Amino acid sequence: MTSKGALTRSRLAESMLELIQTSGYSGTGLNAVIDHAGAPKGSLYFHFRDGKEGLGVAAVELAADRFESLISESAAAAGGAAGGARAVIETLAAIVADSDYRLGCPVSVVTLEMGAESERLRAACASAFESWITPTAALLMREGLEPEDARSLATVVVSTIEGAVIVSRAMRSTQPLIAAGDVVATLIDQRCQSAEQNR
Repeated sequence: MTSKGALTRSRLAESMLELIQTSGYSGTGLNAVIDHAGAPKGSLYFHFRDGKEGLGVAAVELAADRFESLISESAAAAGGAAGGARAVIETLAAIVADSDYRLGCPVSVVTLEMGAESERLRAACASAFESWITPTAALLMREGLEPEDARSLATVVVSTIEGAVIVSRAMRSTQPLIAAGDVVATLIDQRCQSAEQNR
């Protein structure tokens, strides 16, 4: 059974995550987080003694866990890396469009805003990206790519998705994401077929 304190901590991290997506890291004040979470005022510093930075790290970690789950679930449902990548991108396109292009990747937001200001937040964002690259590389290795090639392609896939989210929000169109999905899926298929032929 989850304790009341753990639930409050989780609510605060969830609220920080949601507010970062709509208002950015710098634009999210601690009072707004407390109000959004419906938490007692003293609870924030009780659970996050280092204040906003610690709360930001928790929000980034929460986003990382959710996207990592999306990757594994999409790949399992699609039956492979190419279909999984396309499914992930389609899910992200729906999220971005349904939010009227207000929601994006909170990890990118924090990286762009705070990567040069806070080493702790930069490291949390780097860890988040790594948590998406590593399982993607593992999927590609299962489809025949050598570890170095799988890692390289996984990095390209994650980077392409991140960039496509930003461009889609700027253009208020899911077309950049859909186009990225087509290219990424084709690239994965080609690289996996080439690996199969070279074995």
